[in-house]
Amino acid sequence: MNGKKILFVSSELVPYLPENQVSLMSYEAPRMVNSNGGQIRIFMPRYGNINERRHQLHEVIRLSGMNLVINDMDMPLIIKVASIPKERIQVYFIDNDEYFKRKATFTDADGNLFPDNDERAIFFAKGVVETVKKLNWSPDIIHVHGWMASLLPLYLRKYYADEPLFADSKIVLSVYENGFEGELDKEMMDKIKFDGISEDSIGPLSQPDYNNLLKVATDYSDAIILASEGVSDDLKTHINNSSKPVLPYVSLQEAEEAYTNFYKTEVLK
Repeated sequence: MNGKKILFVSSELVPYLPENQVSLMSYEAPRMVNSNGGQIRIFMPRYGNINERRHQLHEVIRLSGMNLVINDMDMPLIIKVASIPKERIQVYFIDNDEYFKRKATFTDADGNLFPDNDERAIFFAKGVVETVKKLNWSPDIIHVHGWMASLLPLYLRKYYADEPLFADSKIVLSVYENGFEGELDKEMMDKIKFDGISEDSIGPLSQPDYNNLLKVATDYSDAIILASEGVSDDLKTHINNSSKPVLPYVSLQEAEEAYTNFYKTEVLK
């Protein structure tokens, strides 16, 4: 991976959020690339339950300040950064008071999904792309982890289709069994269509549940990694029917060799 540039975009990441399959692999995959000579950038949302003081987050004024339009509303984009000290890895946080100030990640105290999770996902996808454009950093691979990040492939291939910075970037999607119960907002499809993305491009989102969100992400990715053993048969069938390169599930101990080989032989070929 020497010299290759890989952008990691994740819903969750240790040490900023509790450890689960998504947050752990979102840390381990960049660490592997970093230790093998690759250049990396990591992006995640700045949820309100992340302790800014403990993790030493600070705002990057030169990257903040623009507004993103979400469903005809102007939403200010704030960019913060922090470093994972022992790995010397920098993490960029996408922030907005309306979407990410609340002291929780995806659900309220009763376990109900936040009603604006769909808008948060759209804001996150646009925020990542706009920030990478400001950094003028053209990634060879964009590796997506977790459902809050899952609109990124769609937005890159449709909304940002003419952006030259990403013209040669390959999108890798890690698919996990860690999803969510129920559905996102019923108006999600209309909010995406507001951005000029056709209904034909996002058909499954007429029912915006976890599997359908990941089906759309699969459709606009170049390669898929099965990052959990328990991915549903429905989702696996859609992935297999896509005829895209797929890395079957491997344990954490096998991941470094397997991911590196997959990047080199299937994604960058």
